[in-house]
Amino acid sequence: MQRHEASGAAGGRNRLAEETSPYLLQHAGNPVDWWPWGAAAFAEARARNVPVLLSVGYAACHWCHVMAHESFENPAIAAVMNRLFVNIKVDREERPDVDQIYMAALHALGEQGGWPLTMFLTPDGAPFWGGTYFPPEPRYGRPGFVQMLEAVAETFHNKGEAVAQNTGALLAVLRQRRRGDPVALDAGVLDQASERLFTVMDPRNGGLQGAPKFPNASVMELLWRAARRTGRSDYRAIVVSSLERISNGGIYDHLGGGYARYAVDHRWLVPHFEKMLYDNAQLVSLLTLAFIAIGEDGFRRRIEETIGWLVREMIAEDGAFAASLDADSEGEEGKFYVWTPAEIAEVLGDDDAALLCAAYDVTEGGNFEGRSILNRLATGFPSAAEEAALAPLRARLLAARAERVPPGRDDKVLADWNGLMIAALAEAGAALDRPDWIALAERAFGRIVALLGRGDRLGHAARAGRSTFPGLSTDYGAMIRAALALRQATGDESYLTKATAWMAALEAHHWVEAEGSYALAADDADDLIVRMATAVDEATPSGNALAADALVRLWLITGDDAYRARVDQLFAGFASEVMGNAFGHAALMNALDGRLAAEQIVVVAPTHEAAAPLADVVRHVPFPGRVLTVTDGRDLPEGHPAAGKTTVEGRAAAYVCRGATCSLPILDAEELIEALR
Repeated sequence: MQRHEASGAAGGRNRLAEETSPYLLQHAGNPVDWWPWGAAAFAEARARNVPVLLSVGYAACHWCHVMAHESFENPAIAAVMNRLFVNIKVDREERPDVDQIYMAALHALGEQGGWPLTMFLTPDGAPFWGGTYFPPEPRYGRPGFVQMLEAVAETFHNKGEAVAQNTGALLAVLRQRRRGDPVALDAGVLDQASERLFTVMDPRNGGLQGAPKFPNASVMELLWRAARRTGRSDYRAIVVSSLERISNGGIYDHLGGGYARYAVDHRWLVPHFEKMLYDNAQLVSLLTLAFIAIGEDGFRRRIEETIGWLVREMIAEDGAFAASLDADSEGEEGKFYVWTPAEIAEVLGDDDAALLCAAYDVTEGGNFEGRSILNRLATGFPSAAEEAALAPLRARLLAARAERVPPGRDDKVLADWNGLMIAALAEAGAALDRPDWIALAERAFGRIVALLGRGDRLGHAARAGRSTFPGLSTDYGAMIRAALALRQATGDESYLTKATAWMAALEAHHWVEAEGSYALAADDADDLIVRMATAVDEATPSGNALAADALVRLWLITGDDAYRARVDQLFAGFASEVMGNAFGHAALMNALDGRLAAEQIVVVAPTHEAAAPLADVVRHVPFPGRVLTVTDGRDLPEGHPAAGKTTVEGRAAAYVCRGATCSLPILDAEELIEALR
């Protein structure tokens, strides 16, 4: 992967001053002699014969900031780091391929993982020990950072055999190929996985049982799909109740819109206050399904408010979307978002303040360190009349909050996260009849192509006129999803052209035949010790899950059986892992559900206008992964199941196709609704 490599530090600023990542720039004034990831840093370690300290984090990470303030800004600790190590700082969002390798190594050491990730490497990049957050002095059952630094350096120089043994064992784990008896992935596997996941859902508070609570969008989509496949209404009910609790909890920003990354408690009350683009993208998609299905107006409002937040606070690079908002402001986590009754009364006056405080659980004692996180966990979505009274009060509070010192914004543009949001906007815009959201999605799509497109290939991250290239498998998968969602929302076939070109690039540069899967990093990314190819989800779907979803959709749209053959090979390669870890492979199983259903709707009409009544029915059907093609019948390839289908006496006709078989022509919208139930 090509990276800008800066020369040494000057004027109290280290090498990170020449980087563009906001997270790296946060550390440019540290007394630590940081290096960006690249060949120069490892050459320096070899020349000095010292180990590498790799620190990986991201701009919205609270504990990353804590460790920075405690250790990296401390001149005495920095002096130890500089004397004993070559120190490399990585933004995990800019280089998830680097993060994935060394997080996997940490897991192989038996550690749980998390950020900041602190790993110790040989001068050739091989990991031999690591951890996450280390306090400056021994506490929390963890060794002090300086104590640990000195011990690691001593081990490196005086216990070479132990270091070699560790690096050999860890590299063997990182490079091992998947093994396991061949397993057939079928609907029975999906049903078993759905039932197992259903049993660990929290029937009272929604989401998975326990704390902390993450939205786990792919798990909820898996249950939603299972409800449609099996007829189990309780599967759908737990997703709806989860979305209701999340949308009324403190994890949701009731003034400004948007969802925080997770809640630290079991009720969704206290968030880890950072807001990530990817969480909000996936939740908008789920909320759209829920609103279409049950018509709960609270879901519609949450979609509108979240997209309002996106437009107000997250536009970057002339129309693409920024990555995240920090949890902290003025050195305190959540300070920007919490209130006291007195602060609210100062803005609204006593009577209106009393109304709002009662509606949003704002009390003198507070629910978070003496202050209050706004929430409606006790009451749920407001009625239409209550909402009419509360909306102007929230608007006044939002205006007052805008005068506070805001959390930092990481305004780099990531192709994969943008792809998820573009797809969500296109789906929501089509379902809720909001052409402005579709236009917003189209503008962002165009900016990603302009910023990160190189011919038929994609880069990963862009900021301030610079980008990282080549891109990752997640970038292709998410942007193909975005392209196909826009094709479905607009009828513009140029988006299909983009999608097929990107799939060809993904195939050419990421497919690893020996693994039967796609590597996260491209074949010309030359600064990694290994190329990882996993289907385990993180907070976003894995690259292989996104690729599988793209292959299924492209197979259905084009009728090209090569896509079907490749996705079947992909499923076979991960079958034994899926059987052993349903939770970690939820997104891949969602793609498998699409493959087994093989369902699509083709509307044949003389014009797009004539097709609109039937096409709109499909756009308003609450099932994910729906594939819609509007055609005059002449451009369907020979291998497509609807090839040769026509209008009926000049009238638009819909064909519901499952596998290689299509229904009789459906001319009436109500009849089509019934056919899609």
